[in-house]
Amino acid sequence: MFEQIAAVFFDLDGTLVDSVPDLTAALNVMLQQLDLPKRKEAQVRTWVGNGMDTLIRRALVGEMDDSGADPALFTRAEPLYRAAYAEHVSVYSSLYPGVVEGLAQLRAMGLPTACVTNKPVVFAKPLLERLGIGDFFVTVVGGDCVPQPKPAPDALLLCAERLGVPITQGLMVGDSINDVSAARNAGCPVVCVPYGYNHGHDIREAVPDAVISSIAELPALLRKTR
Repeated sequence: MFEQIAAVFFDLDGTLVDSVPDLTAALNVMLQQLDLPKRKEAQVRTWVGNGMDTLIRRALVGEMDDSGADPALFTRAEPLYRAAYAEHVSVYSSLYPGVVEGLAQLRAMGLPTACVTNKPVVFAKPLLERLGIGDFFVTVVGGDCVPQPKPAPDALLLCAERLGVPITQGLMVGDSINDVSAARNAGCPVVCVPYGYNHGHDIREAVPDAVISSIAELPALLRKTR
């Protein structure tokens, strides 16, 4: 399954970086400006994964089902959140254990890597740079770079195009059912980590091709089949 892998596409939030503390801080600045109650970090952990706009709507209504969010209120909230998150991109965020080790080994193996995230690029790139891993990635594809973000295949297909590899020779690495679905929709294999943001569900329920406990385990998994 992994024999022909020529490039690796990494999700960002929940896979490489624990960003929820900063997301929560930014959301609470926004909510305070709107005279709405603050949300707890534990709540936000279950809301992440479907892009910035959906996260804002969930915070506004205080639950996973964002269908009740007032469009006019969202229009006020979105620029407030953007401004707040620009100030909180990497205040409290941190790399998960094994990320640097795994990325360094993949580079030593000659495998190019891309970051593919539903987060807008204007936030994703500074986060990667400030945490010291930006240089590992040939390209960063955000949710604002494509017509449809994950779980649509668009972002993965763009990664493959930018890295010059067939999509079938790309490997998606993520933490959520959105990453698994995006890989299935694009036609490439997918490996997941169990510690991220999957709306409170065990990622094994999404049946990825493999589950690894940390990114540091990925090079060994690929070496076995190369």
